[in-house]
Amino acid sequence: MRSVRVLVPLMALALSTTACSVIGGDSSSEKPASDRVVLVTHESFALPKELTRKFEKESGYDLVVRASGDAGALTNKLVLTKDDPLGDVSFGVDNTFASRALDEGVFAPYAAALPDGADRFVLAGDDGKTLAPVDSASVCVNVDDAWFADKGVAPPTTLDDLVKPAYRGLFVTSGAATSSPGMAFLLATIARYGDDWPAYWTRLMANGTQLTDGWSDAYQVDFTQGGGKGKRPIVLSYDSSPAFTVGDDGTSTTSALLDTCFRQVEYAGVLAGADNPQGAKALVDFLLSPEVQAALPDSMYVFPVDSSVELPADWSAFAKQPTDPWQVDPADIAEHRDEWLREWSDVTSR
Repeated sequence: MRSVRVLVPLMALALSTTACSVIGGDSSSEKPASDRVVLVTHESFALPKELTRKFEKESGYDLVVRASGDAGALTNKLVLTKDDPLGDVSFGVDNTFASRALDEGVFAPYAAALPDGADRFVLAGDDGKTLAPVDSASVCVNVDDAWFADKGVAPPTTLDDLVKPAYRGLFVTSGAATSSPGMAFLLATIARYGDDWPAYWTRLMANGTQLTDGWSDAYQVDFTQGGGKGKRPIVLSYDSSPAFTVGDDGTSTTSALLDTCFRQVEYAGVLAGADNPQGAKALVDFLLSPEVQAALPDSMYVFPVDSSVELPADWSAFAKQPTDPWQVDPADIAEHRDEWLREWSDVTSR
């Protein structure tokens, strides 16, 4: 947003047809494997052309990007094709799915040199030996501050508030079974309420919560600040979203509720069985470079893991990060994900 945030992942947790785009020349996919590096990623991967040209010039490899789906669809593809990988390197598997990918042997070991501050984002149990953290963004409930001010109603601030009668019919969220942020929100409620999370979701649905397939429908269609004619002033989005609803007066019309957040971290790793493992390592290193880290906020709307990067002015002012986001151990996610999704589907379909 300068009016709406259009490049946040368009969430569809389904295995879709692989799209192939070539960055740096249409002929690169025809070159020998040793002359190109193939990146398997999600459909929201985007870097400035000058940076991809820089990688190609410095590494000597042409970069081929094969992208589709979100983090969930990406992980599914990587697992299904692990014996005959779709490329050399992958970016975009996040902390809600990474443990599954590791357990399935999708990635080959590669301990990349991490930039300052990135150690705090390494995947528990991996310690950066296989997957390198590249960016982070917390999934948080967002509110339309202008709507609440106009109505003279105090906005919610916590997960507990969302089930109160004052906010009946005002919240829209993407579903846990069909979107990555939806899954992150489910995990936030599991972290907050423990074994009582199904009862919370029962109350949430009884309070008129609307479910959509993905972030795009929830934010761009149903949210009052999403650029359409939405009627719901509370939406599941990201901690960075308020940086993209800044008006001509220099203030943001939305806020992220930092007590509701679940942090997502995206990783890059060398695929086991890659045709060009050296090229894959070079690309992982490149994604951690100062130039790429500095480009992430504007190109992919996420926070860099490099703590030395100076954020854009709007981000510094309005993209506030939670100091203590909700967390669930990756091993618990791997063990219980299917069980939790089945129970969530039962609760929300009643």
